[in-house]
Amino acid sequence: MKIKTLLGATALATLPLSAGVAFAQDLPACENCADSMVLMSWGGAYQASQVAAYAEPYTALTGVTITWDEGSNEAVAKMRAASEAGNMTFDLVDVEGPDAQRACDEGLAVEVDFDAVLAPGTDGSSPTDDFGASGSIINDCFVPQIVFSTTFGYRTDVAAWNGKTPDSLCAVFDLENFPGMRALEGRPKKNLEWALLCDGVAKDDLYDVLSSDGGVDRALAKLDTIRDSVVWWSAGAETPQLLADGEVVMGSTYNGRLFSAIEEQKQPIAMLWDWQVFDYDGWVVPAGLDEARMNRVMHFLHFATDTQRLADQAKYISYGPARGSSQPLVSTHATLGIEMAPHMPTNPANQKNYLVNNIEWWADNQDEVEAVFQNWLAR
Repeated sequence: MKIKTLLGATALATLPLSAGVAFAQDLPACENCADSMVLMSWGGAYQASQVAAYAEPYTALTGVTITWDEGSNEAVAKMRAASEAGNMTFDLVDVEGPDAQRACDEGLAVEVDFDAVLAPGTDGSSPTDDFGASGSIINDCFVPQIVFSTTFGYRTDVAAWNGKTPDSLCAVFDLENFPGMRALEGRPKKNLEWALLCDGVAKDDLYDVLSSDGGVDRALAKLDTIRDSVVWWSAGAETPQLLADGEVVMGSTYNGRLFSAIEEQKQPIAMLWDWQVFDYDGWVVPAGLDEARMNRVMHFLHFATDTQRLADQAKYISYGPARGSSQPLVSTHATLGIEMAPHMPTNPANQKNYLVNNIEWWADNQDEVEAVFQNWLAR
């Protein structure tokens, strides 16, 4: 089922706005709409940027109550369980690209007609063209928000490194020159690609190798070389805390989490951008919502993904907005006053070597590879 426009036609121009809230151009009234929403996201700095950039402004405009669930790490499993129980408790779910593909393929998420539901770009572009410029329209169920990356942070004060600085991904696998504990996510995605890159596999061959007999085992064998020096994390906030506490000397996490630790908390941490993995993050609308809830969700999406809102989000966290028309509106951090461009994963200086997650491969292989990886972890 593809969701067409469900919005009323009356403009909200007469609604009072809180200080600093830019008006959403042509935001229609919401007729027959629920007065509350439950949004699932990731917690931490990213969710805080969502709250500041568009959830609080939307509540100021409409009076809607928004409750947050921080379960996006298990989004598909939670959506499956809610669907099977016939009680979809989430109104909107924030996911990465591969999970959006799985939710769409399994019928857990509805398709959205971009040009009927979303706001046009302030440059006159259609929503389809505006989002399409970044390559972020990955399927008909996925409404993009940002481009982010998973990369590495490292302590800048490790005495055992004798003044050396990690300048490549493969320093993660170099225990001789860079001794100490590492932090890696307890999931196969990204870890397998990084392991193969540091085992000599070319970027263009990664998914051919992973699809071949023994390809996943080869990646796990490389990870075995540092396994005794790894703390496995499940939430993105863990690595910055482990780095700050000195429990690990380097670790992977989302670039926005590291930005927060470095620039806001002033921790002795630096970024290692080499072979950062680009991902798209955005919303999926769960199947099974009643009409009033669906109307509210579409109204919120119209506001929350417009040009200004996505540009505003980049003021709070170093993730690139998924709309082309938003890019020129990004300037300085909302409170720190620093230029955000050097901290964006899409900055040319930061993407000399980078990967883009192969969404189709992970959508097709996630469950099987996840089982192999978890068995490997349990050994």
